[in-house]
Amino acid sequence: MRLAELMVIAVGLSMDAFAVSVCKGLSVRKLQIRHALLAGLYFGGFQFLMPVLGWLLGYRFEALITSVDHWIAFGLLGVIGVNMIRESFSDAEKLDDDFAFRAMLPLAVATSIDALAVGVTFAFLAVRILPAALLIGLTTFVLSALGIKIGHVFGLCWKAWAERIGGIILVLMGVKILLEHLGILNV
Repeated sequence: MRLAELMVIAVGLSMDAFAVSVCKGLSVRKLQIRHALLAGLYFGGFQFLMPVLGWLLGYRFEALITSVDHWIAFGLLGVIGVNMIRESFSDAEKLDDDFAFRAMLPLAVATSIDALAVGVTFAFLAVRILPAALLIGLTTFVLSALGIKIGHVFGLCWKAWAERIGGIILVLMGVKILLEHLGILNV
């Protein structure tokens, strides 16, 4: 997988964490650098860890499903992307300025579940997982930290668009993987 493709996936995966960070930034009365760093560490850390776990699972079962790996990649990325787009139209997010472990851990896990599925896909595509996961984690760290600031400054109006764009990116990556494997697209 090329660096540009991996970067697109990293940005797409980080959109959930970015959106939650924007919401967190909205709720902070007096913004401090520690708010941005905590969001970056929680979200970036889990976005690094989950693809590695997914890759380990996928690698373990690769021999069983190699003949359908492109369909799995297409399905997982498509479902995740469509779900992100669907969620962007709901107002389910609650504003909360709590950055304690008990508040951040569930958010970090929830926003990184899709990265677990992408890690499984990476195993089928023989992606070198540590550099890929590191790029995803660092991208998420930066965008989450920025999301805190953006949320604090600009408000809720960008949250839905961030999720929509992330979802569209993941759907398009899934379609690209399928079309390449089927020989329709030769990039």
